[in-house]
Amino acid sequence: MDGAGAGGAYVARTAEEVFRDLRGRRAGMIKALTEDVDKFFKLCDPEKENLCLYGYPNETWEVTLPAEEVPPEIPEPALGINFARDGMNEKDWLALVAVHSDSWLLSVAFYFGARFGFDKENRRRLFNMINNLPTIYEVVTGIAKKQSKEKTPNSSSKSNKPSMKVLSRAEPRAKAKVPVPKDEEESGEDEGDDEEEEHDNTLCGTCGTNDGKDEFWICCDNCEKWYHGKCVKITPARAEHIKHYRCPECTNGGSNSNKRVKT
Repeated sequence: MDGAGAGGAYVARTAEEVFRDLRGRRAGMIKALTEDVDKFFKLCDPEKENLCLYGYPNETWEVTLPAEEVPPEIPEPALGINFARDGMNEKDWLALVAVHSDSWLLSVAFYFGARFGFDKENRRRLFNMINNLPTIYEVVTGIAKKQSKEKTPNSSSKSNKPSMKVLSRAEPRAKAKVPVPKDEEESGEDEGDDEEEEHDNTLCGTCGTNDGKDEFWICCDNCEKWYHGKCVKITPARAEHIKHYRCPECTNGGSNSNKRVKT
């Protein structure tokens, strides 16, 4: 693969397809900055020319020279990431590369959005799906894991049912438990109005919409994102037998051993 291959033969035509493309690239770059960090470090030799970190839709990564054609097939990543390698603390350098990688992913996603003529609604859906994922920076620096741990005790202490988080058809959606941003929890101002508005604005972690407010929804006990049951292929009957629900993003080959749902 070369830099020009970063665009690949991938044809994105919907917000969901663009999101899948971004998610694959994101996975590859996270792997480079975490699991394969030693290999990544060695490839970023300051003695070489300007190098870029590319993520590909098939969840692989590559450190290589930028594309030669102008304009390139897709936006280019940060140029010359290798030059700062030996002049910074390794963790700070990796965090800096992560920040630039996040910026690149957004530019690529919205490049596709413009290329395929996304309207305002499709751009909103695409951004909401992207925004539901932790940033590469948050993953690399450990912030995402820390935030996840901080949410767990709060969610368990406020629930009357053991490890269960369900929004049922019979229960108005506005009464469902939805994660509230930390700054809003601390402020405590206009709590009633803000809570109702937040429930109305809750988006499905898969399709990025809040359609079907009276349908069965289920919440991931790990990342606390809500999903339409139909989007993650979970029915109310099946949910009754799940002790601890993990969404497809959090599962990654794991299993559901406890229960947590919302209908």
